[in-house]
Amino acid sequence: MGSNQSHHRRRVKPETHNRNRSGTRTEQISKRSICHCLKPHKQGHHQPLGAVTSPACHKRRCHQPVNGGVTIPLFSNGMRESKQKDVTLQINISEEVALMELLKFMYSNNLTVTNSSAVLDVLMVADKFDVSSCIKHCSHLLRNLTMTPETVLVYLDLPFTILMSEAFQSLTVTAKQFYVVHYKDMTKFQDEILSLPLAGVEALIASDDLRVKSEDSIYCFVLNWARTNYPNLQDRREIIATRLAKFIRYPYIMDTQLTKLLTMKEFDYEFAVKVVSEAISFKAEVPNKEHTYIRDENSTLNHWFVERAYEYVPIKIIKFEQPCPHCVVYLDLKRDVCASLFPSGRIFSEEFNFGGQRSFLKAECNTDCFGLALVIAKEESSCSFGFGCVVAARTKPTAEFVSRHKTMNYNTSGGGNDLVWQNYFEISWAKFIGEDSIYFIDGVLHLKAELTKVSD
Repeated sequence: MGSNQSHHRRRVKPETHNRNRSGTRTEQISKRSICHCLKPHKQGHHQPLGAVTSPACHKRRCHQPVNGGVTIPLFSNGMRESKQKDVTLQINISEEVALMELLKFMYSNNLTVTNSSAVLDVLMVADKFDVSSCIKHCSHLLRNLTMTPETVLVYLDLPFTILMSEAFQSLTVTAKQFYVVHYKDMTKFQDEILSLPLAGVEALIASDDLRVKSEDSIYCFVLNWARTNYPNLQDRREIIATRLAKFIRYPYIMDTQLTKLLTMKEFDYEFAVKVVSEAISFKAEVPNKEHTYIRDENSTLNHWFVERAYEYVPIKIIKFEQPCPHCVVYLDLKRDVCASLFPSGRIFSEEFNFGGQRSFLKAECNTDCFGLALVIAKEESSCSFGFGCVVAARTKPTAEFVSRHKTMNYNTSGGGNDLVWQNYFEISWAKFIGEDSIYFIDGVLHLKAELTKVSD
């Protein structure tokens, strides 16, 4: 290395380099100029190689290191104690421009590049050489640049070491929020979201704020996306099991889809049995006892029980077959949801099966009062039957369910007929929704419908 000492005594021009047979660049950089800034090289980053010389580093010391001590582990282990005056820095040629920016940052605490692509390149090199102050600076710059769905996907697809770094955490959160806001209404982007990369899909379905009809939409999207992007069944099973299955809220999938899930080849059977059993148990539990499942807010398992903002309101349902077919349906509506129905809105519960027919509850603002209806969708292949219905609501001060309407023998033979209570509480809308209303307990309206099939 004796010939290399000349680089210590004179300025090295940018074009001074050797080129090896492969076309990669081999250059040198003065150890003396950055001898105050060295740490052991990060393991695993010796790349097939080029090397670069920084003219800005000639015969300069870091007399006042950036942020109280910039450390750049550009050299392999043991170089701190080496007596070499010049050393060879090995990098990919594609990293040269970004590395030059990194070295400039060491002295100026600033970058000259301003576009997101160039800043990301510097960020990658800064992570490679453990320059935390530069990672923080790049993260700050990226947060202030205009985000697009394309750039956000690049952010989310960065190496795990960057995503989990303290300096990058705020940008990771911002990027995910932007992405979810952009695709929040998934029904508007059905074709577009099928072509999203894995990182984008994960960010999307992990959100609590998606606008979907029900959790069935998320479940079906995961299956369709996996089938579109992973034609091989084994690959599809692996990507769902390791990356996507944990984000599906199984307790809010409708019963018909839960039954189908048990036979889906994309899901491991033991896993499917576990989540379906948990979901059915959750659905059958009396309302206001969700806390028995949600014991740890940081647990992926318990996050399955966190409800999203569904278009179809989830229900709880308890079914009995003896002494006669009988089910109890619980529907909870928040005050702000009810308030949004005025003056002529309506909202539907998720579907449930009763007597072999698709059924659901409908709440609405009906001529300045609260209306409720039981809708039974007549199936062509199903038989008509009679049933009794008792509808109740929790009422202050006891918070017990009080029955208000009973229908003893309603027949489904008409097909598609609603069982309607136009003014369910027999009071005005203003009195129903007011702060002193006896029907909202902790801001929630609790309704219960008991359906009993009448013997033939």
